[in-house]
Amino acid sequence: MMDPIEVATEEKRPWGAPNAPCAPCSLADVMSEQLAKQLDEESRSFLSCPDAAAAAAATQPFVADDSDTSSDLMLAQMLQMEFDREFDTQLRREERKFNGDSKVSISFENYRKVHPYDDSDSSEDEVDWQDTRHDPYGPDKPVTTPRKGFTGKGKNITTKHDEDACGRKNTARMENFAPEVHIGDGIGMDLKLSNHVYNALKQHCYTEQRRSAKLHEKKEHSTAEQAVDPKTRLLMFKMVNAGILENINGCISTGKESVVFHADGGSLEDNPVPAECVLKVFKTTLNEFRNRDKYIKDDYRFKDRFSKLNPRKIIRMWAEKEMHNLSRMKKAGIPCPEVIILKKHILVMSFIGQDHVPAPKLKEVKLGTEDMMGAYYQVLNLMQQLYQECNLVHADLSEYNMLWHDGKVWLIDVSQSVEPTHPHGLEFLFRDCKNVSTFFQKAGVADVMNVYDLFNAVSGLQIKADNEADFIAQIESLEKMNEDHVQKHRKKTHTFEEGGGPPLPQDDD
Repeated sequence: MMDPIEVATEEKRPWGAPNAPCAPCSLADVMSEQLAKQLDEESRSFLSCPDAAAAAAATQPFVADDSDTSSDLMLAQMLQMEFDREFDTQLRREERKFNGDSKVSISFENYRKVHPYDDSDSSEDEVDWQDTRHDPYGPDKPVTTPRKGFTGKGKNITTKHDEDACGRKNTARMENFAPEVHIGDGIGMDLKLSNHVYNALKQHCYTEQRRSAKLHEKKEHSTAEQAVDPKTRLLMFKMVNAGILENINGCISTGKESVVFHADGGSLEDNPVPAECVLKVFKTTLNEFRNRDKYIKDDYRFKDRFSKLNPRKIIRMWAEKEMHNLSRMKKAGIPCPEVIILKKHILVMSFIGQDHVPAPKLKEVKLGTEDMMGAYYQVLNLMQQLYQECNLVHADLSEYNMLWHDGKVWLIDVSQSVEPTHPHGLEFLFRDCKNVSTFFQKAGVADVMNVYDLFNAVSGLQIKADNEADFIAQIESLEKMNEDHVQKHRKKTHTFEEGGGPPLPQDDD
C-alpha cells in the first residue's frame, strides 16, 4: 500500500504517470529466433499503415525511392551529406550577415564541408578556370630538363645540352618575340632551331623593333615630303578655324627646305586676305639641307638668337628671315609674294598664279627670243635692285627660283638671302651671277654678260682677274677686310631700316 504523500506527489507530475516497468528478459530470449520473427512481423504490420508510412517518409527525406539502404555505409554517407548541407547553408547565411553591403567582403568558403559525393551546387556547364589555362588541342611544349640538368640513367642519359632538346626549347622561346613577328606553328611541326639560328632571329627582331620605333618617332616629330607632323597640322587647322584661311587644298611643290600648300584666303582682323594663298611649311629636319646654318648664324639680325642645338628654333628663325627679306623686297617694288602672316615655321603668302595653277618656273616656261631677252634684262635689274636698294644677296638665285607670271619675272625662296656684309655674301653673289649667266647663255640670249662683268655690274665693284680662281681670291680678301672692319668698329658698313612687316604671333609653347 502506497503512502498518501507519494500518491499526492504522483498526481502533481506534469508529465503524467510513469510508464510501467518492462519485464526483465534474459539474454537467451533476446537471441532466440522466435523473438526476432515476432519483432519483424510487428514492424511490417506497423509500416503497412498509411499514416505510419507517411511519418516514416517525413522523418527520412534524404532517402530516395530507388536508394539502396541495405548497406550501413550508404546510410551513414547519406546522413553525413545531409548534415553537411545544413552546415553549409548556415555558413552562407552567416557570411551574408557578416559582410552586409560592404564593398570588401570576407569569404567563409574555406570552412565549408565539401563532401566528395556532393555535386548539387556545381553546374554541368561550369568550367574551372584552371582547366582553360592550357589549350587541350594545342601542341605540348617541350619538357625542360630538371634542375639537376639531366634525365635518364646510364646510356639513356640526356643532358640539357642535347641538340634535340635545345632545338625544341629554342622553338618554344620564339613565342616571346614581338607580336608583329610571325613565327608560325613551329612547335606543332616539331621544329628544332639551333642556337646560332635562334640568336640571329632574336637579334634581327630586336633591330627591327628599334628601327620601327625610330621611324615612328621621326614621323611624329618632323615633317616629311608632302606631309606634316601633328604639331604642324594643328597649326594649319587653327588658321582655318580662325578664319584666316577658308580651306587648304593640297600640296603644290616640295623642296629640300619646305613644303608648299595651296589654300583659299579668308580674313585677318577684318582685313581681306587674297583669294588664293600659299602655305610654306619649313621642314623640321636637316637631312636634306644640313648646311643651312651658315646662312643664318653669321647674320647680325639672328646671330644672338641662333642655337644649333635646337633644330625647331632654327626653322622658326629661317621662316622669320624669309618674312623680313620679302618685306624689304616688297617695299622696294620687286615682284615677289606678299607676306600675310607668320606662325612659328608656317609662312602664309600670296599665290603667284591663277585658278589654282601656279606660275611656271623660268626653267619650265617656253619663251621666244624677245621674251627671253626681256626676262634677262629684268633679272639683271632685279639683282641690282636687290643688292643696292634692299641690301640683300639672294644666295640661291637660279632658273628654279624665278617664276614667269603676267610677262614679268618674280623672285621666290629668299629664306637663305643674306646681306653683303655677311662673311660669305660676295661669294654667294658670285654664285648667283654664274647661275644666271649660264642659264641665259644656254637659252640663246645674245647680249649676255659673262659672270665677271655681271658681278661688277650688280655689286658696283671693279674686280679684274684673268681666271675664276683669282677672281674668287680677290672676293675673299674683300670679305676678310669687311669682316675685320665690322668687328673692329662694331658697326655695319651697310645700314637699312627694317620695314614694318606683318605681326609675329606669340608662340604658344
